[in-house]
Amino acid sequence: MTHRIRYGMVGGGEDAFIGAVHRIAARLDDRFELVSGCLSSDPEKAMRSAESIGMAPERSYTDYKTMASSEAKRDDRIEAVVIVTPNHLHIPVARAFIEVGIHVISDKPLAARFEQTEGLQELVKRQNCIFALTHNYSGYPLIRHARELVAQGTLGKIRVIQVEYAQDWLTEKLEDTGQKQAEWRTDPKRAGGGGCLGDIGTHAFHLAYFVSGLKPLAVLADLNTFVHGRPLDDNVHLLLRFSEGAKGMLWASQVAPGNENALRLRIFGDKGGIEWEQENPNFLKYSLFGEPPRLLTRGGAQLSDTAERMTRIPPGHPEGYLEGFANIYSEIADAIIARRARKTLDDSVLYPDLQDGILGMRFIDAVLRSNERESTWELI
Repeated sequence: MTHRIRYGMVGGGEDAFIGAVHRIAARLDDRFELVSGCLSSDPEKAMRSAESIGMAPERSYTDYKTMASSEAKRDDRIEAVVIVTPNHLHIPVARAFIEVGIHVISDKPLAARFEQTEGLQELVKRQNCIFALTHNYSGYPLIRHARELVAQGTLGKIRVIQVEYAQDWLTEKLEDTGQKQAEWRTDPKRAGGGGCLGDIGTHAFHLAYFVSGLKPLAVLADLNTFVHGRPLDDNVHLLLRFSEGAKGMLWASQVAPGNENALRLRIFGDKGGIEWEQENPNFLKYSLFGEPPRLLTRGGAQLSDTAERMTRIPPGHPEGYLEGFANIYSEIADAIIARRARKTLDDSVLYPDLQDGILGMRFIDAVLRSNERESTWELI
């Protein structure tokens, strides 16, 4: 087998933003090679999409079940499949490939609804497959450094975790114009029970517990749909309780004019705090109580080994979204190669996995219950 990992893709055809992002991220470190796909549910669009990226016609499939069974029989079969479909198809597609022993890399959230995940963990374990979920923001170097600062106790006992993710692209009823991304993300049949909650709220939630290292315990939710006639939420306000007595707040919105992709994390302990913004990902504000704040830079002095391992280019050369996404793919590649060689994976390799996906679905489920019951804390 070559050093590159052969993979296929389900979804991600023409006009699909996230499919192209996954392909770039997988290609950036030259560790993956896209060789097959079912890029659209429309056969003509699937073939056009395959041709546009140079995929061999015989490995462009019209449905994912045929793709899974056919690829499993090939000597040059794919080792992994990337799933970039609307949410309701994540689990059906994943099951088809896991059942024939192919690793899964799925976009988030794990599923449209929690009940879809029943039996998935047992299937993954039985088939000895890797299941990765692309919460890509956990791949930024300074997020890895922030996680290290918290783990080392530099901030002391964590008291407060605040995370927000604000966008404005759904401020008007964009889904009525035929815009594909808006159309399925606001459709309960395809997106699931959460709109903004599932799309970006899960990213914010994952970042909060990934960096803090604390277990999320309960949530008190207030969901809103401000755009008339939209069936799913477009604004989310949450209070969170974490282990060790920490308290949290999460705000996610897709109707906040002036915000393009404003993901922000702040964590405060009894000795210090950290602040990070996705739109300025090469900087981390680090403050110890009683001392002037420090501005840490990606690739700069005194960063942790894990942050350095996520860094590609010298300081002063900005790295961002695609590189952070590619870091997740690189970690997944390490896991797949270790599995190939039947070796134990190095502890320093981190990527969101099936457990993160299950926790994300429990989070969505708890938020929806809390909102429905009004002023009720729900366990995650």
